Amino acid sequence: MIELFFDCSSPWTYLAFHNIQPLAREFGQDISWRPILVGGIFNTINPSVYARRENPVAAKIAYDKKDMADWARVAGLTILMRPKVFPVNSVKAMRGCIWLGRDMLPFARTVFQIYWGEDQDISQDAVLAEVCQRCGIDAKEFFAGIGQQQVKDQLKANTDEVMARGGFGSPTIFLDKTDMYFGNDRLPLLRDALTRRKASAA
Repeated sequence: MIELFFDCSSPWTYLAFHNIQPLAREFGQDISWRPILVGGIFNTINPSVYARRENPVAAKIAYDKKDMADWARVAGLTILMRPKVFPVNSVKAMRGCIWLGRDMLPFARTVFQIYWGEDQDISQDAVLAEVCQRCGIDAKEFFAGIGQQQVKDQLKANTDEVMARGGFGSPTIFLDKTDMYFGNDRLPLLRDALTRRKASAA
């Protein structure tokens, strides 16, 4: 099984979320979608992310814009390099993914799109209500659901779990529980692992 620990506040995660689905289908693999809060990871074990934001390297920022544009073009996605609100508080959106459970995919996809493609602030209830409307979700039930303690606890548990297993950001991907890959650009390595595993099983 493939596990994807993800937070919709990351553009690289948007790419991985999009690109991993056809890859999994190609190899007949199920994906276990594991919503996390990446800010909790940065605060706990990876504060270097904040240091890089405070002391940006101009050449790297310029290249990052090109790199993101290249990846987005290949994926057929619209991804803004820097939305008006960045970083964004994604906790309600990620609790929504937890609350929806197996039905989270259309919601998560729309959250990615409305934030990274349409530049709307996913920390705002009105924006999340719009996501619900697009996905056919009752907004009143949604906001009641994400306020449940068990939903909050599960999001924290997922975040703690990925750190305990060696993860340090989003997206973090595991194949067969222990084989870890970080980032959209590691998907070719995941493909290689799946190809090797398929060959050894033949």
